[in-house]
Amino acid sequence: MSSALDIDGLVKDAEASISAARTTEDIRQVATEVGGKRSPLAEAHRALGALDPGARKELGRLLYEARTTIDALVERRRTEIRFAEMQATMESDRIDLSEFIPGTVKSSPTRGHLHLVSQTRDALEDVFVGMGFEVAEGPDIETDWFNFGALNIPPAHPARGMWDTFYLNLGAPESTLLRTHTSPVQIHLMEAAVVNGDLPIHAVMPGRCYRRDTPDARHLPVFHQIEGLVVDKGITFADLAGTIEVFTAAYFGSDIHSRLRPAYFPFTEPSAEFEVTCTICHGEGCRTCSQTGWIELGGCGMVDPAVFDAVGIDPDQWTGFAFGFGIDRCAQMRHQIADMRALNENDIRFLRQF
Repeated sequence: MSSALDIDGLVKDAEASISAARTTEDIRQVATEVGGKRSPLAEAHRALGALDPGARKELGRLLYEARTTIDALVERRRTEIRFAEMQATMESDRIDLSEFIPGTVKSSPTRGHLHLVSQTRDALEDVFVGMGFEVAEGPDIETDWFNFGALNIPPAHPARGMWDTFYLNLGAPESTLLRTHTSPVQIHLMEAAVVNGDLPIHAVMPGRCYRRDTPDARHLPVFHQIEGLVVDKGITFADLAGTIEVFTAAYFGSDIHSRLRPAYFPFTEPSAEFEVTCTICHGEGCRTCSQTGWIELGGCGMVDPAVFDAVGIDPDQWTGFAFGFGIDRCAQMRHQIADMRALNENDIRFLRQF
């Protein structure tokens, strides 16, 4: 074992054994045979003590190179085997997504479709576009300024409380949040209009919103809302009431009407809540409408001058109105769904009806 030729043969034998390994267990055993305490390589190392210093140094160098080569061959083969076994496992666990359960002989495979909420959003957008509105969108994550500050909601307002708002652990405390309404899009839109000179504005803003509400027949913590904003010259409360009534008849049908009740919102003055005839009981009273015959759809009002000041619009020259309501609530009313929680339960029997 004192010549380079013997060491070359040792390396070649080890390479042959390593190449023959086919499983993780095989390569483990081979690694022990070619590099363990009882391997020919280890025996050669033990024989170094009987050599003179010059021969010991040269043979030690050759043995070190041989061990480095053998260890590299073992590791490379181990990686190849592990990858092959992983591929085999993935192939055996593969699901054939081309399989389907056929229906009757004459029917084709069942195809999916948009969720009822998505269908409702598309229908609402079509109604408002037909009325002359444009569609605008914005981010789900907003800053305190766009969600509250610019909308005339001071820090002490109840809407900022922890029971209403999902705040994010980002930046300063309570500076970033999941929007509680789509009103921040109105602020983005008005600021952009001032910068670009795009006034007047006639737009609707659909999107997802988040509030810490307990789910019940008419409320969900993650819901969908659509808001409208009109900023123009000479806009009055009568324009707002007329817009809501036209929308109600166009979307729900001519036998469904709207009514406005005085309310308070910090970003509109005067403010109102608008209700529509309960489509489930048609005004007679039921569990869904709390026996009143009416369902609250949303809020509305004339844009408060403080909001115009926040975005740089002259309230003496421009006036406007805003409104907002739930897309989920519209779906509930139009399709006579008694409990809104059904929209999130993913019951295929329910979804197939729409």
